[in-house]
Amino acid sequence: MTGGFLMSKRVTMTLPVIAVAGLAAGLGSGTAFAQGPTFSDETPRQLRGVGIEEHLDERIPLELTFTDERGDTWPLQRYFQEGKPVILTLNYYRCPMLCGATLNGMLQSLQEIDWSAGAEFEIVTVSINPDEKPDLAAVKKRAYLSQYTRETAKDGWHFLTGDQPEIEALAAATGFGYRYDEKSGEYAHSASIMFLTPDGRLSRYMNDVVFDPADVRLALVEASEGAIGSPLDKFLLFTCYQYDPAAGGYGPSAMKVMRLAGAVTVLGLLGGVIMLAVRGARTSDKLAADGMIS
Repeated sequence: MTGGFLMSKRVTMTLPVIAVAGLAAGLGSGTAFAQGPTFSDETPRQLRGVGIEEHLDERIPLELTFTDERGDTWPLQRYFQEGKPVILTLNYYRCPMLCGATLNGMLQSLQEIDWSAGAEFEIVTVSINPDEKPDLAAVKKRAYLSQYTRETAKDGWHFLTGDQPEIEALAAATGFGYRYDEKSGEYAHSASIMFLTPDGRLSRYMNDVVFDPADVRLALVEASEGAIGSPLDKFLLFTCYQYDPAAGGYGPSAMKVMRLAGAVTVLGLLGGVIMLAVRGARTSDKLAADGMIS
């Protein structure tokens, strides 16, 4: 089984993900979905345990070790630096469909923002297949860097492989549910990219294969805790905007806008009182100077 449905407590189901997952499911079982995927109260056996359960604000185990595309083994802590958020993706490199769609969607979004991996943020892509090794990770990295041609990308996008215990521990910590299908030799899994703070806490999930560049930018600002981003980015995020998991993106928050309007109103009233007080004082001084009051 290649793709999977997004089944979680907080998940955005979008048409591209359903279509990819449904087709992948059909390929894995040998039966195509001529009329699209069907839904029932009972989860198919091949998809049990597959999905995303968001562990927001929880810290992942940075002591877990993985091997990079050069064959060097490091703890995840190596990829987390002060002030830099991290985009984490769990995929596997021989995935025939959904992983490529997810990474391509992320790449397209990243190409439309002015920040670069290796400069303002890091990307960590981890294979969930313990049989995949650094040589394959290196091939995958070269393929993506041929499209993502930022100067700092080579040192900022890391393609990792690991052993089963470490993979399972990372998947459990992030709430990334997946399942190996012995019949097809493929993995059922969801489409997701995750944003983490510089100290390794899960800040935001985007469960899709298409990512709005403006949403990705705000998610990076949010994950960096204000360490990156323009004054306008920070103003929108911390004053007006909020992530809506149902819509799968950032939008105006009614509560934040009301608070902002209230603050502006209070400041306006305070400014008016100060102006009246200053004018009153000036009038009194003028009258006193003219000898009209003592």
